[in-house]
Amino acid sequence: MDKAFAIRGLWCALLTPLDGQGNVDGARLARHARELMAQGIDGVAPFGTTGEGQSFSQREREAGLASLIEGGVAPQKIVAGTGAASLTETIALTRHAVQAGSAACLVLPPFFFKEISDDGLYAWYARLIEGVGDSRLRVLLYHIPQVSGIPFSIDLVARLARDFPGIVAGVKDSAGEWENTQRLLQRVPGLAIFVGHEPHLPRLLQAGGAGTICGVANVRPALVKALMQPKASEDDIARVVEFIEIAFRQPFLPAFKAIVAERTGDPGWLAVRAPLVPLDAGQRQTLQQALQRSAAPL
Repeated sequence: MDKAFAIRGLWCALLTPLDGQGNVDGARLARHARELMAQGIDGVAPFGTTGEGQSFSQREREAGLASLIEGGVAPQKIVAGTGAASLTETIALTRHAVQAGSAACLVLPPFFFKEISDDGLYAWYARLIEGVGDSRLRVLLYHIPQVSGIPFSIDLVARLARDFPGIVAGVKDSAGEWENTQRLLQRVPGLAIFVGHEPHLPRLLQAGGAGTICGVANVRPALVKALMQPKASEDDIARVVEFIEIAFRQPFLPAFKAIVAERTGDPGWLAVRAPLVPLDAGQRQTLQQALQRSAAPL
Protein backbone atom coordinates (compact mmCIF):
# COMPACT_ATOMS: atom_id res chain seq x y z
CA MET A 1 0.00 0.00 0.00
CA ASP A 2 1.15 3.53 -0.80
CA LYS A 3 2.63 4.83 2.46
CA ALA A 4 1.76 8.39 1.43
CA PHE A 5 -1.95 7.58 1.35
CA ALA A 6 -3.02 8.40 4.88
CA ILE A 7 -6.56 7.01 4.89
CA ARG A 8 -6.78 3.97 7.12
CA GLY A 9 -8.92 2.74 9.96
CA LEU A 10 -12.55 3.46 10.78
CA TRP A 11 -14.30 6.03 8.59
CA CYS A 12 -18.01 6.74 8.83
CA ALA A 13 -20.24 6.94 5.77
CA LEU A 14 -22.20 9.91 7.13
CA LEU A 15 -25.95 10.14 7.29
CA THR A 16 -27.25 13.44 5.92
CA PRO A 17 -29.58 15.37 8.24
CA LEU A 18 -32.28 17.56 6.69
CA ASP A 19 -33.88 20.74 7.94
CA GLY A 20 -37.60 21.49 8.15
CA GLN A 21 -37.73 22.33 4.43
CA GLY A 22 -36.01 19.10 3.39
CA ASN A 23 -32.66 20.74 2.65
CA VAL A 24 -29.25 19.57 3.86
CA ASP A 25 -28.77 20.79 7.43
CA GLY A 26 -25.11 21.74 7.28
CA ALA A 27 -24.75 22.68 10.94
CA ARG A 28 -26.25 19.41 12.11
CA LEU A 29 -24.14 17.47 9.60
CA ALA A 30 -20.95 19.01 11.01
CA ARG A 31 -22.08 18.43 14.60
CA HIS A 32 -22.80 14.76 13.85
CA ALA A 33 -19.34 14.36 12.30
CA ARG A 34 -17.60 16.04 15.24
CA GLU A 35 -19.47 13.88 17.75
CA LEU A 36 -18.47 10.70 15.92
CA MET A 37 -14.86 11.75 15.71
CA ALA A 38 -14.90 12.48 19.44
CA GLN A 39 -15.89 8.82 19.85
CA GLY A 40 -12.81 7.64 17.97
CA ILE A 41 -13.87 7.64 14.31
CA ASP A 42 -10.85 8.34 12.10
CA GLY A 43 -12.73 10.30 9.44
CA VAL A 44 -16.01 10.82 7.62
CA ALA A 45 -17.35 10.20 4.13
CA PRO A 46 -20.34 12.40 3.22
CA PHE A 47 -22.77 11.85 0.35
CA GLY A 48 -22.20 8.18 -0.29
CA THR A 49 -24.96 5.58 -0.20
CA THR A 50 -25.68 6.01 3.51
CA GLY A 51 -25.66 9.77 2.98
CA GLU A 52 -28.32 9.59 0.21
CA GLY A 53 -25.73 11.20 -2.04
CA GLN A 54 -27.53 10.62 -5.33
CA SER A 55 -30.61 12.40 -3.98
CA PHE A 56 -28.74 15.71 -3.76
CA SER A 57 -27.64 18.14 -6.44
CA GLN A 58 -24.11 19.21 -7.19
CA ARG A 59 -24.69 22.52 -5.41
CA GLU A 60 -26.14 20.80 -2.33
CA ARG A 61 -23.24 18.39 -2.07
CA GLU A 62 -20.66 21.14 -2.48
CA ALA A 63 -22.41 23.23 0.18
CA GLY A 64 -22.56 20.20 2.50
CA LEU A 65 -18.81 19.65 2.16
CA ALA A 66 -18.20 23.32 2.88
CA SER A 67 -20.42 23.08 5.97
CA LEU A 68 -18.35 20.22 7.34
CA ILE A 69 -15.11 22.14 6.92
CA GLU A 70 -16.54 25.40 8.24
CA GLY A 71 -18.01 23.40 11.13
CA GLY A 72 -14.60 22.27 12.31
CA VAL A 73 -13.98 18.99 10.46
CA ALA A 74 -10.47 18.99 9.00
CA PRO A 75 -10.51 18.46 5.21
CA GLN A 76 -7.91 15.69 5.50
CA LYS A 77 -10.47 13.79 7.60
CA ILE A 78 -13.02 13.83 4.77
CA VAL A 79 -13.52 11.40 1.89
CA ALA A 80 -16.05 13.13 -0.35
CA GLY A 81 -18.63 11.11 -2.28
CA THR A 82 -18.43 12.70 -5.73
CA GLY A 83 -19.85 10.09 -8.09
CA ALA A 84 -22.81 10.91 -10.36
CA ALA A 85 -24.33 9.49 -13.52
CA SER A 86 -23.04 12.51 -15.43
CA LEU A 87 -19.31 12.68 -16.10
CA THR A 88 -19.45 16.48 -16.22
CA GLU A 89 -21.05 16.65 -12.78
CA THR A 90 -18.61 14.07 -11.38
CA ILE A 91 -15.65 16.11 -12.63
CA ALA A 92 -17.08 19.28 -11.06
CA LEU A 93 -17.82 17.64 -7.71
CA THR A 94 -14.44 15.92 -7.62
CA ARG A 95 -12.54 19.07 -8.54
CA HIS A 96 -14.40 20.98 -5.82
CA ALA A 97 -13.56 18.31 -3.22
CA VAL A 98 -9.87 18.29 -4.18
CA GLN A 99 -9.64 22.07 -4.07
CA ALA A 100 -11.32 22.02 -0.64
CA GLY A 101 -8.53 19.75 0.60
CA SER A 102 -10.45 16.48 0.93
CA ALA A 103 -8.23 13.47 1.55
CA ALA A 104 -9.84 11.48 -1.26
CA CYS A 105 -12.94 11.16 -3.41
CA LEU A 106 -15.19 8.11 -3.34
CA VAL A 107 -16.40 7.74 -6.92
CA LEU A 108 -19.24 5.52 -8.06
CA PRO A 109 -19.15 4.26 -11.64
CA PRO A 110 -21.69 5.83 -14.02
CA PHE A 111 -24.75 3.83 -13.10
CA PHE A 112 -27.59 4.53 -15.54
CA PHE A 113 -26.47 2.38 -18.47
CA LYS A 114 -25.91 -1.24 -17.50
CA GLU A 115 -23.57 -3.94 -18.81
CA ILE A 116 -20.86 -1.37 -19.52
CA SER A 117 -17.58 -2.84 -20.75
CA ASP A 118 -14.31 -2.51 -18.88
CA ASP A 119 -13.08 -0.32 -21.75
CA GLY A 120 -16.05 2.01 -21.31
CA LEU A 121 -15.53 2.31 -17.56
CA TYR A 122 -11.79 2.79 -18.03
CA ALA A 123 -12.43 5.65 -20.48
CA TRP A 124 -14.89 7.27 -18.04
CA TYR A 125 -12.45 7.21 -15.11
CA ALA A 126 -9.56 8.33 -17.32
CA ARG A 127 -11.62 11.29 -18.49
CA LEU A 128 -12.52 12.09 -14.88
CA ILE A 129 -8.88 12.12 -13.80
CA GLU A 130 -7.82 14.17 -16.80
CA GLY A 131 -10.76 16.56 -16.33
CA VAL A 132 -9.90 17.24 -12.70
CA GLY A 133 -6.27 17.69 -13.68
CA ASP A 134 -4.86 17.93 -10.18
CA SER A 135 -2.02 15.83 -8.81
CA ARG A 136 -3.60 16.00 -5.34
CA LEU A 137 -6.53 13.87 -6.51
CA ARG A 138 -6.92 10.50 -4.79
CA VAL A 139 -9.72 8.28 -6.09
CA LEU A 140 -11.36 5.44 -4.21
CA LEU A 141 -13.29 3.24 -6.64
CA TYR A 142 -16.72 2.47 -5.19
CA HIS A 143 -17.74 -1.15 -5.79
CA ILE A 144 -21.37 -1.58 -4.72
CA PRO A 145 -22.96 -3.49 -7.63
CA GLN A 146 -26.09 -4.47 -5.69
CA VAL A 147 -27.01 -0.77 -5.73
CA SER A 148 -25.19 0.73 -8.71
CA GLY A 149 -25.72 -2.24 -11.04
CA ILE A 150 -22.15 -1.69 -12.29
CA PRO A 151 -19.43 -4.00 -10.90
CA PHE A 152 -15.69 -3.39 -11.11
CA SER A 153 -13.80 -6.35 -12.47
CA ILE A 154 -10.49 -7.12 -10.80
CA ASP A 155 -8.81 -6.63 -14.16
CA LEU A 156 -10.25 -3.12 -14.48
CA VAL A 157 -9.12 -2.14 -10.99
CA ALA A 158 -5.61 -3.40 -11.75
CA ARG A 159 -5.54 -1.54 -15.07
CA LEU A 160 -6.61 1.76 -13.51
CA ALA A 161 -4.13 1.35 -10.66
CA ARG A 162 -1.33 0.65 -13.15
CA ASP A 163 -2.10 3.57 -15.47
CA PHE A 164 -2.91 6.15 -12.76
CA PRO A 165 -0.50 5.28 -9.94
CA GLY A 166 -1.03 7.26 -6.77
CA ILE A 167 -4.23 8.86 -8.10
CA VAL A 168 -6.28 5.65 -8.13
CA ALA A 169 -5.52 5.00 -4.49
CA GLY A 170 -7.96 2.34 -3.36
CA VAL A 171 -11.30 0.56 -3.48
CA LYS A 172 -14.29 0.61 -1.21
CA ASP A 173 -15.69 -2.90 -1.62
CA SER A 174 -19.29 -2.82 -0.41
CA ALA A 175 -20.49 -5.90 -2.27
CA GLY A 176 -20.32 -7.98 0.92
CA GLU A 177 -18.54 -10.82 -0.88
CA TRP A 178 -15.33 -11.75 0.90
CA GLU A 179 -13.98 -13.65 -2.12
CA ASN A 180 -13.98 -10.43 -4.17
CA THR A 181 -12.26 -8.49 -1.39
CA GLN A 182 -9.65 -11.22 -1.05
CA ARG A 183 -8.93 -11.15 -4.78
CA LEU A 184 -8.44 -7.37 -4.64
CA LEU A 185 -5.98 -7.74 -1.77
CA GLN A 186 -4.01 -10.31 -3.74
CA ARG A 187 -4.12 -8.65 -7.17
CA VAL A 188 -3.61 -4.98 -6.23
CA PRO A 189 -1.66 -5.01 -2.96
CA GLY A 190 -0.55 -1.43 -3.58
CA LEU A 191 -4.10 -0.11 -3.19
CA ALA A 192 -5.92 0.72 0.02
CA ILE A 193 -8.79 -1.76 0.24
CA PHE A 194 -11.75 -0.87 2.44
CA VAL A 195 -14.88 -2.88 3.17
CA GLY A 196 -18.38 -1.57 3.62
CA HIS A 197 -19.62 -4.82 5.16
CA GLU A 198 -18.46 -4.49 8.75
CA PRO A 199 -18.31 -8.22 9.70
CA HIS A 200 -15.51 -8.67 7.16
CA LEU A 201 -13.32 -6.08 8.88
CA PRO A 202 -11.22 -8.41 11.11
CA ARG A 203 -10.31 -10.64 8.15
CA LEU A 204 -9.53 -7.60 6.01
CA LEU A 205 -7.15 -6.11 8.58
CA GLN A 206 -5.41 -9.44 9.11
CA ALA A 207 -4.86 -9.65 5.34
CA GLY A 208 -3.36 -6.16 5.12
CA GLY A 209 -6.43 -4.13 4.18
CA ALA A 210 -6.88 -0.47 5.07
CA GLY A 211 -10.10 -0.45 7.09
CA THR A 212 -13.75 0.38 6.63
CA ILE A 213 -15.95 3.19 5.37
CA CYS A 214 -19.24 2.12 6.85
CA GLY A 215 -22.74 3.22 7.78
CA VAL A 216 -23.07 1.36 11.09
CA ALA A 217 -20.53 3.77 12.57
CA ASN A 218 -23.22 6.48 12.52
CA VAL A 219 -25.20 4.65 15.18
CA ARG A 220 -22.91 2.05 16.79
CA PRO A 221 -19.31 3.26 16.47
CA ALA A 222 -18.19 1.20 19.46
CA LEU A 223 -19.38 -2.01 17.81
CA VAL A 224 -17.27 -1.31 14.74
CA LYS A 225 -14.28 -0.12 16.79
CA ALA A 226 -14.26 -3.49 18.54
CA LEU A 227 -13.68 -5.15 15.17
CA MET A 228 -10.58 -3.00 14.66
CA GLN A 229 -8.80 -4.56 17.63
CA PRO A 230 -6.12 -7.22 17.03
CA LYS A 231 -8.03 -9.64 19.23
CA ALA A 232 -11.53 -9.01 17.87
CA SER A 233 -13.60 -11.97 18.98
CA GLU A 234 -16.36 -14.00 17.38
CA ASP A 235 -18.70 -12.37 19.91
CA ASP A 236 -17.67 -8.93 18.61
CA ILE A 237 -18.51 -10.02 15.07
CA ALA A 238 -21.78 -11.61 16.20
CA ARG A 239 -22.91 -8.36 17.83
CA VAL A 240 -22.37 -6.44 14.60
CA VAL A 241 -24.11 -9.14 12.57
CA GLU A 242 -27.09 -9.06 14.94
CA PHE A 243 -27.32 -5.28 14.74
CA ILE A 244 -27.23 -5.32 10.92
CA GLU A 245 -29.87 -8.04 10.79
CA ILE A 246 -32.22 -5.99 13.02
CA ALA A 247 -31.61 -2.66 11.25
CA PHE A 248 -32.13 -4.15 7.78
CA ARG A 249 -35.55 -5.57 8.63
CA GLN A 250 -36.70 -2.06 7.74
CA PRO A 251 -35.39 0.14 4.90
CA PHE A 252 -31.94 0.70 6.35
CA LEU A 253 -31.46 4.43 5.78
CA PRO A 254 -34.72 5.48 7.46
CA ALA A 255 -33.91 2.91 10.17
CA PHE A 256 -30.48 4.41 10.84
CA LYS A 257 -31.96 7.88 11.01
CA ALA A 258 -34.67 6.64 13.38
CA ILE A 259 -31.97 5.25 15.68
CA VAL A 260 -30.16 8.60 15.72
CA ALA A 261 -33.45 10.41 16.35
CA GLU A 262 -34.19 8.14 19.32
CA ARG A 263 -30.69 8.46 20.75
CA THR A 264 -30.53 12.25 20.45
CA GLY A 265 -34.17 13.02 21.20
CA ASP A 266 -34.23 15.00 17.94
CA PRO A 267 -37.14 13.99 15.67
CA GLY A 268 -35.67 16.08 12.88
CA TRP A 269 -33.31 13.18 12.21
CA LEU A 270 -36.25 11.13 10.92
CA ALA A 271 -36.41 13.11 7.67
CA VAL A 272 -35.18 11.50 4.46
CA ARG A 273 -35.12 12.84 0.92
CA ALA A 274 -37.80 11.45 -1.44
CA PRO A 275 -38.17 8.81 -2.83
CA LEU A 276 -37.28 7.39 0.59
CA VAL A 277 -39.90 7.71 3.31
CA PRO A 278 -39.40 7.83 7.09
CA LEU A 279 -40.31 4.89 9.29
CA ASP A 280 -43.76 5.24 10.78
CA ALA A 281 -44.38 5.08 14.53
CA GLY A 282 -45.08 1.34 14.48
CA GLN A 283 -41.93 0.57 12.53
CA ARG A 284 -39.85 2.70 14.88
CA GLN A 285 -41.30 0.96 17.94
CA THR A 286 -40.60 -2.47 16.45
CA LEU A 287 -37.02 -1.42 15.66
CA GLN A 288 -36.36 0.00 19.11
CA GLN A 289 -37.82 -3.01 20.88
CA ALA A 290 -35.68 -5.39 18.82
CA LEU A 291 -32.55 -3.37 19.57
CA GLN A 292 -33.34 -3.25 23.29
CA ARG A 293 -33.55 -7.05 23.34
CA SER A 294 -30.32 -7.45 21.40
CA ALA A 295 -26.68 -7.62 22.38
CA ALA A 296 -26.29 -4.12 20.91
CA PRO A 297 -28.93 -2.13 22.81
CA LEU A 298 -29.46 1.61 22.57
